[in-house]
Amino acid sequence: MEEQGTITRTKAEAFSAGTLEDLRTAIRGTLIQPGDAGYEQARKVWNGMIDRRPRLIVQCAGTADVISALEFARAHDLVIAVRGGGHNIAGSALCDDGLVIDLSRMRTVRVDPVNKRAYVDPGALLGDVDNETQAFGLATALGINSTTGVAGLTLGGGFGWTSRKLGMTVDNLISADVVTSDGRLVKANAQENPDLFWAIRGGGGNFGIVTNFEFQLHVLGPTVTAGMIVFAMEEATAVFSKLRDHAEGMPDEMAVWAVLRKAPPLPFLAEQYHGRDILVLPFFHSGDPVDARKQLEVVKAFGHPWAVHVEAMPFTAWQKILDPLLAPGARNYWKSHNFATLSDELIAAILHHAAALPSPHTEIAIAMLGGQVSRVAPDATAYSNRGNKFLMNVHGRWETTEEDDKCTAWARSLFTATAPYSTGGVYVNFITEDEHDRVRAAYRPEVWKRLTEVKRKWDPENIFRTNQNIPPAV
Repeated sequence: MEEQGTITRTKAEAFSAGTLEDLRTAIRGTLIQPGDAGYEQARKVWNGMIDRRPRLIVQCAGTADVISALEFARAHDLVIAVRGGGHNIAGSALCDDGLVIDLSRMRTVRVDPVNKRAYVDPGALLGDVDNETQAFGLATALGINSTTGVAGLTLGGGFGWTSRKLGMTVDNLISADVVTSDGRLVKANAQENPDLFWAIRGGGGNFGIVTNFEFQLHVLGPTVTAGMIVFAMEEATAVFSKLRDHAEGMPDEMAVWAVLRKAPPLPFLAEQYHGRDILVLPFFHSGDPVDARKQLEVVKAFGHPWAVHVEAMPFTAWQKILDPLLAPGARNYWKSHNFATLSDELIAAILHHAAALPSPHTEIAIAMLGGQVSRVAPDATAYSNRGNKFLMNVHGRWETTEEDDKCTAWARSLFTATAPYSTGGVYVNFITEDEHDRVRAAYRPEVWKRLTEVKRKWDPENIFRTNQNIPPAV
């Protein structure tokens, strides 16, 4: 027997050749098993630390395949994992000895420029959406890495460079098609199944499999003012303090994040600084270029930059700017906190650990939220931690298994040192596979209670549980 979530299941019986052939015949997509030529590639995800061996992988070609795969898994008592872009840090796209419903081939994005809507399949990546929407000078609130999957990003809340102006990704979700745990296809929006619609906007993949997202689009781009401002680590205390003080008066069109790391060989940074400890301020402004230049001058004056590379560029180019530093295959371990402000004590704790980065690929990233994100009522969506102005992701990243202990220990140490200054909350998409006890912290207590009740209605057996799991209310 194996214990999974709130229910106990027996191991599935061996499949006959005929049983698997029935599944293969029922789908338009591809069925993959261990030993098949594509199996090793199909079980790879973004985080190289995830090494799981599914019993079956169904690469779906459409919603009918999703339903067939779900019905097969239920009939044979198989644990189910659902894969979108495969970017989740905890590796929720995979399971051991179960069935993976792989949506990564379902990548169609259709834009209605008149009504400003985008209809997005669950395997689509951020770059797919940006490419289609920017052809019409439109955008929705997405993340910062073009290879991130839209589905996982959205279901966890979703934030990026445009969030201060456009809100969270879930604030721009109009409707969704959802395959429920009993194999039905339903619509979830403000009028139809509103409880399900509320829950999928931040509650993760706990309530069903979304097979299409409808997003609100906004006029943005195709050109923005964006780039990097690089300071020496020695100036970080002063720069952080000025960034904190300036954040309150920033226009919503603007976001300035902070990244502490060793300098990669950036083409605009003098070679003498490569490999040095640096503080990078990624600067983004989607509004009037004249105002953007004025704001840039203010931020440059936070210190004495080693390099400034900010210019007018296509929004699609900016959305890919971090892709080389976030390529798949490396070993990744994250720890995260939410902060209402950046106190002097918090800054000191962060910089103490930044002086001992365990890998040249490791970084401490601090995102700036606020703006429209904070104006939405905390109970309007399942994503409820609306009061956080800053979000820290301790992004441990390295290349070899020999570095595992050193790098994870460093990340945990920084997490512990900064905990006293946090709000106690966490962004659910940043929770690692060893932090399932933190899932409650992603939600306000009253929101957590409501989520468990919605779970009881839509997935009473906890079929969808290989995620940051919300169990059904007892």
